[in-house]
Amino acid sequence: MITARAGVFTLVWLLAACQTTGGLSPVYKGLAPPPGTPRITEAVDGLVVGHRLMAAGEYELALKAYLRAAAENGTDADVFSALGSANLRLGRLGQAEILLREAIKRDEEFVPAWNNLGVVLMEQGKPGEARLVFQNAFALDSAQSDEIRENLRLAIAKSENPAYDEGDNNNFDLVRRGDGRYLLLSTP
Repeated sequence: MITARAGVFTLVWLLAACQTTGGLSPVYKGLAPPPGTPRITEAVDGLVVGHRLMAAGEYELALKAYLRAAAENGTDADVFSALGSANLRLGRLGQAEILLREAIKRDEEFVPAWNNLGVVLMEQGKPGEARLVFQNAFALDSAQSDEIRENLRLAIAKSENPAYDEGDNNNFDLVRRGDGRYLLLSTP
């Protein structure tokens, strides 16, 4: 008899827990936000947040912001390029290459993706392919970018002379230059 009562009590308790209560009483809703507080619909775009985090050197957080942007707005060349750039800075070259190639597939004239793909290829020790990618980026950019020109110069030098190393090393450092572009610099 006690087990039957316990079963009924449990059933009543579960049904009561499933019942809607209508939300919080107005007394417990809290204070209104201060004036000027953006509403959820006015939140900053995940790409903008990601770009700011990349500039601050917070690459893992930037990657999360870019993923949020992809979930909220869908995936386009800009999102794939941003994801590839974050993975590049995190040293995940294989993932970066896949994402940047997808960005190029979505928009064949997206210069930052071409440039960053060239950087990935240089980091992977593929200067010949990087040279072709940088040449394409340079042409699409109408030779306007000094950063792409410098990246192309390094790729040409490295592809024509595999023993080439500026300053007796083969280490490159990536320097961010606006619009998600990176410059390869030889480090001492």
